[in-house]
Amino acid sequence: MAGKVYLVGAGPGDPELLTLKALRVLRTADVVLHDELVGPEILSLVSPTAQVQNVGKRCGRKSATQAEINALLVNYGLLDLRVVRLKGGDPLIFGRGGEEIEALRKANLDVEVIPGVTAALGAAAAAQIPLTHRGLSSSLIFITNHHASASDTGDWPASISPTATVVVYMPGYAYAATARQLVAAGLKASTPCAIISQATRPEERVYKTIVEDLHSAPRLPAPTLLVVGEVVRLAERRSLQEQFSTRSTIEEFLPLAQSESFAQSQGITEISERPE
Repeated sequence: MAGKVYLVGAGPGDPELLTLKALRVLRTADVVLHDELVGPEILSLVSPTAQVQNVGKRCGRKSATQAEINALLVNYGLLDLRVVRLKGGDPLIFGRGGEEIEALRKANLDVEVIPGVTAALGAAAAAQIPLTHRGLSSSLIFITNHHASASDTGDWPASISPTATVVVYMPGYAYAATARQLVAAGLKASTPCAIISQATRPEERVYKTIVEDLHSAPRLPAPTLLVVGEVVRLAERRSLQEQFSTRSTIEEFLPLAQSESFAQSQGITEISERPE
C-alpha cells in the first residue's frame, strides 16, 4: 500500500502564520523534506520521530536538484509513509509544486496540497502595504527574477498598467536591470517601490525608494521581495533611521555613498569600506 505526500506551505517565516492543517500534518509526518529557508521555529514543530531532510536549493551552494527531490518524494511515498514536502510561502507560487505534483501523479501516489501564506502577502502585511487599493491599484502581478536556466527570461510582461501592483519574488541584486525592465514595461521612473527583507521575521527590514533610484538600493539579506506601485506610498510611514534600530545597522545596509553621507551628517569622519 502506498503512502501519501503533502505539499505544505510554511508561510513567509513567522511560525504563527502556519495554518492549523499544516501544523497537524507536521506533527504526524514520517518524513519531512524541507526548503533551506524554513526556519528552526517551524521545524521544531515536526514530530520528533520523523526523518527530517534539508533539500533546499540556494545559489552558490551544493543542493538537491528538482529531479532528485521528485525521486525522494516518490520513493518515500511508495514505502507507505506520510511524507511532507515543506516549502516556504505557498507551494504553488514559484515553489515548483506543480512539477512535484506531476511526478507524484505519474507514480500513482496520493498527493494533497496545503496552502501557505505566500511571501507577497506576508511582506505586504508586515510593511502595511495594501496590494490593491481603490483608486490606486486594481490589479496584482507576481513576477520572479529567478529562473531555471539563464535563457529563461520571458516572465516579464510587455506592458504594466500604472494601476497595477507588481511583486517581484527573488529579485536578486541587479536592481538597475530590474528598474530598466519596469520602465520599459511602461511604469514611470517616479513609481514608488519597497524592498522587504526577511519579511515577518524579527530581522525584517524595509527599504523604500522609487524605480529611478532602485539601482542604489542596499543589498539587504535574503530572502527579499520587491513591491512596486503607487500603493507603496501607503506603507507604514517610518524613516530609514526608524526602520533600522541603530546607526551601525543603518550603515550596514546603506550603499557606500549614502553611508558616507550619513556618517558626515552624524559627525563621523571615517567609515571603513565594505567588500563588494
